[in-house]
Amino acid sequence: MRSDAREIEQRSYVGGRKLQARCDLVARRLQPGIHGWQAIRVSKAPPYSARNLDVVRLPGARAERDTVAVEEPLEIRINGEPVAVTMRTPGHDEELALGFCLTEGLAPRAAGFTPDLAANTVEVEADRAPAPRNFYTSSSCGVCGKGALDAVAVEATRVDSKLRVGAQLVSRLPDRLRTAQAAFEATGGLHATGLFAPGGELLCVREDVGRHNAMDKVIGWAFGTGRLPLSEAILCVSGRLSFELVQKAAVAGCPVVVAVGAPSTLAVELAADRGLTLCGFVRNGRMNVYTEPWRIDA
Repeated sequence: MRSDAREIEQRSYVGGRKLQARCDLVARRLQPGIHGWQAIRVSKAPPYSARNLDVVRLPGARAERDTVAVEEPLEIRINGEPVAVTMRTPGHDEELALGFCLTEGLAPRAAGFTPDLAANTVEVEADRAPAPRNFYTSSSCGVCGKGALDAVAVEATRVDSKLRVGAQLVSRLPDRLRTAQAAFEATGGLHATGLFAPGGELLCVREDVGRHNAMDKVIGWAFGTGRLPLSEAILCVSGRLSFELVQKAAVAGCPVVVAVGAPSTLAVELAADRGLTLCGFVRNGRMNVYTEPWRIDA
């Protein structure tokens, strides 16, 4: 990790067009470590991702201001029809909508503002509409509210990739991801997903109160920049690995998924079935490789 201040340039593209005309250049500054992490350099949190609120700190009953992660609903429309409401952290909403539709097998083409410019709403152009089901997704669970158990499963072919990466490189990815988690540094309340090149370069990072939303935003970004399938890339998440995150990675064609935390049994079973390499508990130079260990060179 470099000790000098750096700048990150973030540009977003969706459906072949630029989402934001501006680019955010933010100087990283040294922050104290929290949650057991060492002190690292992070960028300033975007204003839409966090908000200052009044808080009383105990003991001492001190009235102060605290920075809290923003959570708001987002309605996703497909070809003019409302199909989903997800609780998310604002920002990169078009990417979120595209990633959601892609990982639900809905073949989106582009996403943008609705014709009526409704707030907290994204319009998606897609080749097909979803099957009837209740698509309410909370920030804690992306599969809650689906109409039946078989609706949870989305078709994904077995990942076809010969990618191999070194264990030492994999062990450094969570720290590199953590370095880019500006909103988490400010609030302590956001999940993150990072997309890495085979050499360890961080290509894209997104934060959200919902771990599935962070993954959808990254996959939506990859779609917009023409990077799908992610056969030569690595996904790294800041928490545990659930079934739905592995499913999203499989749909995106990503061969290696790395997590700071633990996987679930269904996550491991799905990874084995789809040919993904699943690495959990990636901390302090150690890791558990649950499936397809041949991709990790010790």
